[in-house]
Amino acid sequence: MTALRKLGSSDLEVFPLALGGNVFGWTADEAASFAVLDAYAAAGGNFVDTADSYTAWIEGNQGGESETIIGKWVTARGNRDDIVIATKVSQHPEYPGLSAANIKAAADASLRRLGTDHIDLYYTHFDKPEIPVEEIIGALDELVRAGKVRHIAASNITPERLQESLDLSDREGLARYVALQPHYNLVSRDTYEGPLQDLASRTGLAAVPYFSLAAGFLTGKYRPGTTVDSARAGRAAQYLESERGRRVLAALDEIAETHSAPVPTVALAWLAAQPTVAAPIASARTPDQLPALLGVADLHLTDEEVTRLTAASA
Repeated sequence: MTALRKLGSSDLEVFPLALGGNVFGWTADEAASFAVLDAYAAAGGNFVDTADSYTAWIEGNQGGESETIIGKWVTARGNRDDIVIATKVSQHPEYPGLSAANIKAAADASLRRLGTDHIDLYYTHFDKPEIPVEEIIGALDELVRAGKVRHIAASNITPERLQESLDLSDREGLARYVALQPHYNLVSRDTYEGPLQDLASRTGLAAVPYFSLAAGFLTGKYRPGTTVDSARAGRAAQYLESERGRRVLAALDEIAETHSAPVPTVALAWLAAQPTVAAPIASARTPDQLPALLGVADLHLTDEEVTRLTAASA
């Protein structure tokens, strides 16, 4: 069995790969989503990441489709107590923002869709600087005290606002963020490294990076002269145009060959080796995409290999 990782200062123990739910209700319908979730759980996975806004960007969707699918799955499988469910608030079309009233209403809506009485990890999806941290943390604290949320976390927040939030929680004895979800990968390092990473390290926050594979670029399937059938192909292909992107691919190829491992496994293993990172997030549309992601649990890069990738991505 793969060893689970403790999530920051919380009592949550999670698999080293969080399964992204952003494709559920988008490029994976309910049946495909169930198949992916089944395969992930069968491999020992227990950490599923979603948001109340997934997948509102698709024509005809309302938002909450991903939560609904996950809720149906845990109900059908009877495994709610075995799965750590993380979801987010602030971007749902009907529940925008981080006012106290909205946070509480959005949480209730998420609970209904998920078919559960508690959310294990509840993120503020995008910080709203116009809302005082006292209002945001106060509302989240009420949810924790009511038993609707076990732990709280933040995504897309500045170091200054994060520090202000943590200081408030410590000073007033309120619920405190235990995790941070930053945009972070081998070709996007300045979105986390620096003041935000330093703050997470200093305050004991666990990082759960999103865009871990740079919209698919770090899977290695995007190469000069290739065409990839993917909803995210345009964004991923942009990295090929940079010297750094090509340099990173070359280093990934070499290390992947050394370990007889898929390229995405190596890219995720670099992330997993970084300070504060508990579990990268990656999504799969089909079960056959999962092994290359799940491999991060067992692939341990040498210090020299981590250094080589870090240098290639500089």
